[in-house]
Formats: sequence, C-alpha cells, structure tokens
Amino acid sequence: MSTRAESRGAACADRAPLAVRTARAARPDGGQATVELALSLPVVALMLCAVLQVAVIARDRVAVHLAAREAARAAAVAADPAAAGRVAADQATSLRPLRVTITRSGGLVTAEVVYTDGTEVPLIGALLPDVEVTAAVTMALEPP
Repeated sequence: MSTRAESRGAACADRAPLAVRTARAARPDGGQATVELALSLPVVALMLCAVLQVAVIARDRVAVHLAAREAARAAAVAADPAAAGRVAADQATSLRPLRVTITRSGGLVTAEVVYTDGTEVPLIGALLPDVEVTAAVTMALEPP
C-alpha cells in the first residue's frame, strides 16, 4: 500500500510543474495590465493636477470674499472709509496684490475686492489663463 501511495505522490509531483507551465502558456495577455497602467497614468496625473488647481482657486475665492467682508465692515464704521477698507482687506488675507474699491451711496458702503489668481499648478497652469476672482459686499454705514 505504501508503494501505491508513494507512486500517487510521485505522479502528483510530476504533474504540478506541467500544470504551472500550461497555465503560463495559456495566458497570452501577460503584462497587459502594466501597459494599460503606463498609458493611463499620465491622464490620471493630469486630472489630479486639474483638481488641485480648482481647489486653489476655490481657496482664493473664499479668501477674497473674506477680505471684501472685512473691508466693508471697516469702511462702514470708519471716518475715512476708503483707507480703512483697504487696510482691513490687506490684513484679512495674504493674497497680493488686491484691488480694493470702496464706494459710498446714501447710507450704504460697498467694498469690492479683485484678485488675479495665477494658474501655477504644473501642467495645468500652462493650459489655462489666469482667473480673476471678485467679491463685493455692501453694508449699512454706521456713525464713527
């Protein structure tokens, strides 16, 4: 009995390398996934850079809106609204240069802040023009 079991074990051992060789030969598409990854990776990288550029513009848009709100608030309570609005906008954000315009009409003051956001993310910056981000906030004048 032991000879028969041993002969079965030997037969299985002989078949294993043949099965592995047959499986390798039956897959003619070996390396296809690597080629597909190599072809699609630049597209994925470009898309990630585009998402990053959109995030940078969104962040700067929020900062410009904050600067306009702070400028309008400072201009609404100051004796010299134009100077107070410019100083408040500059202190509210680190974006430079900001174009700040303060206008008074009746009992309202409007602060408009404009910032030109350069598209500087690699690969995307060369494809897109600079984006101009604008925010305007109006508040009621308060006595100084």
